[in-house]
Amino acid sequence: MQPKQDIAARIAVEDTVVRLFVATDERNWPALEACFTTPFTLDMTSMAGGSPTQLTPREVATAWATAFKPLDHVHHQIGNMQTTVEGSSARVRCYGVALHHRAAVSQGLKTRIFVGTYEIGLRLEGAQWLVTELKFLLKFIDGNPNLEG
Repeated sequence: MQPKQDIAARIAVEDTVVRLFVATDERNWPALEACFTTPFTLDMTSMAGGSPTQLTPREVATAWATAFKPLDHVHHQIGNMQTTVEGSSARVRCYGVALHHRAAVSQGLKTRIFVGTYEIGLRLEGAQWLVTELKFLLKFIDGNPNLEG
């Protein structure tokens, strides 16, 4: 059986991950910014190529606010969390589904879905766990690829 402090740390780490996705879906950009260290590494290379990027929390919030503006709804669903905590560092690997919806689409589907795995690094700063790295490993995309167009 795990000691109570290990379980409490795991729950706190996973709560940070949940806050990140809920803040994104609710477009609560200040809450999203509060989930990250400054800077942090964003790695979406499995979708877009290139290389991982160092960003500030404000930069990612601004970029996502712009990217999601044409969409009516963004919904992230995560599960199958595998969490390890070692001192003041933690890693979460979880499955993720992101659904984008735009009602105004006149041609084709009104949705697009991304399915993959997230790898998330976190660090304890003071009493709060913050995301140091967010990596998405795309399995597939389905639906309308030109939802914003």
